[in-house]
Parts: sequence; C-alpha cells; structure tokens
Amino acid sequence: MKGPLFSLLIIIVSAMSSHIAAQSPTPTPQLPDDLKGVPVVAPDYRSDERTLPEIGRVGVDLMQQKALTLREAIEIALENNRDIEVSRKTARIAEFDLALARGITQPRLSGQAYYDSTTTPNVSIFSSNQKTTNGSLLGNVSLTGTRLDSGTQFQGFFNNQRVTTNNSISVLSPQLNSSLGFAVTQPLFRGRKFDAARRSIEIAKRNIELTDTQFRQRSIETVATVQKAYWDLTFALRNLQVQRDAVRDAKDQLAHNRRLVDEGQLAPIDIVASETQVANFEQLVYDALNTVNVSENVLKNLLSPNRNSNIWNEALMPIDSVEIAVPNQSLTEAMTLAIDNRPELEVNKAQKDINALDQRLYKDQKKPQIDLIASVSENGIGGSPNRSFDPTFPTPCTTDPTSPECANQLANLALLTGNPLTGIFTNRYPTFRVGVSFNLPLFGDKSAAAQYGKSLVDAERIETQREALEQGIQVEVRNALQSIRTAEARLRSAAVARENSVKQYESEQRKLNEGQSDVYKVLERQTALATAKSNELRARTELNKAVAELQRATGNTLIANDIETKLKK
Repeated sequence: MKGPLFSLLIIIVSAMSSHIAAQSPTPTPQLPDDLKGVPVVAPDYRSDERTLPEIGRVGVDLMQQKALTLREAIEIALENNRDIEVSRKTARIAEFDLALARGITQPRLSGQAYYDSTTTPNVSIFSSNQKTTNGSLLGNVSLTGTRLDSGTQFQGFFNNQRVTTNNSISVLSPQLNSSLGFAVTQPLFRGRKFDAARRSIEIAKRNIELTDTQFRQRSIETVATVQKAYWDLTFALRNLQVQRDAVRDAKDQLAHNRRLVDEGQLAPIDIVASETQVANFEQLVYDALNTVNVSENVLKNLLSPNRNSNIWNEALMPIDSVEIAVPNQSLTEAMTLAIDNRPELEVNKAQKDINALDQRLYKDQKKPQIDLIASVSENGIGGSPNRSFDPTFPTPCTTDPTSPECANQLANLALLTGNPLTGIFTNRYPTFRVGVSFNLPLFGDKSAAAQYGKSLVDAERIETQREALEQGIQVEVRNALQSIRTAEARLRSAAVARENSVKQYESEQRKLNEGQSDVYKVLERQTALATAKSNELRARTELNKAVAELQRATGNTLIANDIETKLKK
C-alpha cells in the first residue's frame, strides 16, 4: 500500500509545483515617475574612521572653567540685564517727573528791567515843543506762589520806573514812580480742594511706585528665567556624563563579549550588535553635547552684558546641588501669597489709584469757577523839578507868586520831589481792591461732565482687568502646584526605574556569562539603564524648575532667593 500512495503523493506535489511555476512572478514595486531621478542616499558609504571627534563646544575654551552658583548667576543677570537697566532708568525718569510736577507750584521770582527812549510828535496845544522825547528806565520784580492745600494763589510785586522828558508841561524830570503791593486769589468752588497741578503731583508719585513695581516684575521674570536656564544646563552637563558613561559601559561590554567569543560561548556575529551599541551611544554623546552647547548659550545670553564679554569663552560649571527644598504649600496659602505679591496686581492697583485722581479732578471741574480776589498796593512818586517846565497857559505862580494858590502849588511840588519810597512807607497813595471773578459755562460744563463719565467707565475697565488678572494668576498657581506634585511623582518613579534597571542589567550580564541569556537582551538592558539614568536627571531638574515656576507664580521669587531689588541711584 505504501508504494501506490507514495507515488500518488509525488504526482500531486509535482502538479502543484507546475501550477505555481506557471503563475507569473510578483512584480517588483516601481518608483513613481516623479521619484525615478532621485539618487539613493550615500549607497556606498562606509565608516572606516573609528576615532571620535573632539568633545568640545564652539568658541569655548574648556580649560577656562567658571564655577557658578545659582545665586551668582542671578546676581550677574540682574546686574547686566538690559531690560533691568531700562527699568532703572525709567524709575529715575519718574523721579524727575515728580520734581517737574512740584516745580509748577513752587514759589517763583520773576521780573524785568530795561531802558527805552521814545520820540513822538507834539499833538497837544498845551506844549510848544514840536516833538517830545521821553526816556524810561524800568525795573520790576514779583514773587508768586500757590498753597497746595487750598489752591490759594499769592503775588507780591515791587515796580520802579524812572522817566525823563523834555515836555515843557511836565512838572518832574526825572520822575520816579514806585509801587509795592500784594494780591491774593482764592478759589471758592472749582480748584479749591483739587486741581490739575495737584493731580500731576499725585500721579507723579504713583508713577514712581509704578516704575518700582515694574522693576520688581522685570526682576522676578529675569530671576525665574535664570533659574530655569541654570537647571537646564545642570541637566545637560550631567546627562552628557551619563551618555559618556554609557559609551564606556558599552565598550566594556564589547570587550567582555569578545572574550566570550574567544572562549566559544558566543557566536562572532554577536560582536556586531555590541559594536552597533557602542556607535549608537556615541551618537547620543554628541546629541547631549549639542544640548549642553545650546543650554550654556541660553544662560550666557542672560548673564553677559554684550557679545564681547569674556564669559562667552568660558565653560560654565553649575556647582549648586540639585537637591533643593520643595515648598509645601496648600492652594489657599499659595493664592494668598500670589494676591499679596504679584506685581501685575500692584500695577493694576496703581492704575486704579490714578483713575481715582482723574475722577476727583473731573468731578471738581464740574463745579462753578468763582474766585475771591483781593489786593492792596502802595504807590510813591518822586524826582526833581523839570528844568524845561514852561507851560503856555497861566498858572497860580506865574500870575501871582504871592497868592495862596501858588503856595499850595509849591507845597504839592515839594511833596512830589524826593524819594518815591517815602510815599510808599507813609501810606500816602494807597490802593485797595476786593471782589470776585467768575467764569461760568452756560447750560453746564459738558466737557467736564464727559471727562468725569469717561473716568467712571475707565474705573470699571480697570476692575474687570483685575478680575481677569486674578483668575489668570489662579490658573498659574494651580498649574505650578500640580507641576510640583507631578515632578515629585515622576522623580520617585524615575529613581525606582533607575534602581531596577541597574539590577536588571547586572542580572542579565550574569545570565549571559552563564549561557542563560543572549547579547541582545544584555544590550537592551544596557540601553534601558542609560535611559533611566537620563530620565532621573531630567526629573530632578524639572522638579527644580517647577519650584522656580511656583515662586514666580506666587510673586515670591525675590524673597525666596533673598534678593535685594533696590534701584541703583
């Protein structure tokens, strides 16, 4: 029975083979028409060079290492940061603005002095001159000031004039005129409690506080950025060492595997996998080196005052421990801290204060402008008799020198001659004035009313902005707290993964030596170990960056890092 069955089986297999052979072969996939001209990438490339390039960074002398603590980095950044310097200058400008605003109301001494000579034709029937020449020497001085608490305006003046003339009907030449007086203007409604000058002074004060707050805000942002850059560089340098250690371990494993091949425990082809592992780890070294270069340049950009600074040639070496204290804050505590310290809210408060000043001014501007005015002055006249005096009309002394009228005229002339100050201090020619002045728009001051309404709407806008700020700050604080918790959990997990990877790698090596494992499992454990070490470093530095972000979110950066934010004068 076996013979016929065997023959039948052969016939069936042959028929199937013929049928398969008769089928057309599977066609080779064809490239699309638009790719037929594209060359194959380096088809004949072989790496014959086994030496590694230099492990260095562009423009950095590794022999010039600069040890750097986080506090030193922060201080250097605050000293050299251009934005910080701009904030300092802005604060100084605000101080000068305050001095300028106060200067508007400070007592002011003013005056004028000049001489002029004027010749005019005679148009009077009382003088026989064809033309009259008058010379005038003038010297006036006044002192003005304002009381800020009441808006009262004061003015004191002392005016002097010496006049010479060839006019024949002028009794005195030279004639000396003097006056000494005092005037006061007191607003009764508008401008009594508040006005534009006092608003300018108060706004200038708020602007000083505002610029100081803006400087503090810029400092917080700079410190937080430096913290993160510092920890990024710390990770990059330590990760570079991890990758170099991985290359060292891979080379040790390669040498160990070669010995196992020599002993006949491994096939020669297994060496290829170990060599590939070394090459892959070497690539990771240069990837890590590039990360170091980028991270270092980011930090240098924050520290350097300009592109010619020596720090660009130095190798920065962060030396602070990565083990930093993690704040233990509840959401309520963190939010309270943020509301008290966030500069954005202080800026909003300053804007609200300035708006309150605007409301106060425009509300005052709606009042009627009625001012009480009062002045008193003393006048004096003096000089010498005019030698050219020759009136064309009769006078008492020209008609009858012995008459009482002539005696009175001479007595009056005696009073006029001499020192003009005599008349001032003897109260000979006083002038008094008391009254009111007003300036009232018909049908109400629509401009002031519009300004006041605008300020009220602006107050609502500022309050809405504050609500949005507080909500945004709450989101940042919540995210920062969650990031710390996540980073702590990730660090714990990464540490466990690294510890277990060490155990698994060592166990797999022992199995390989005893012939119970293969090279590929060992290399897999080796790769996992290098990744676990790198992940643990990343988790630690990410936790530190999360702490820095929480400090920024709560506005506590400067206090937590013990940084003075006083402006340079």
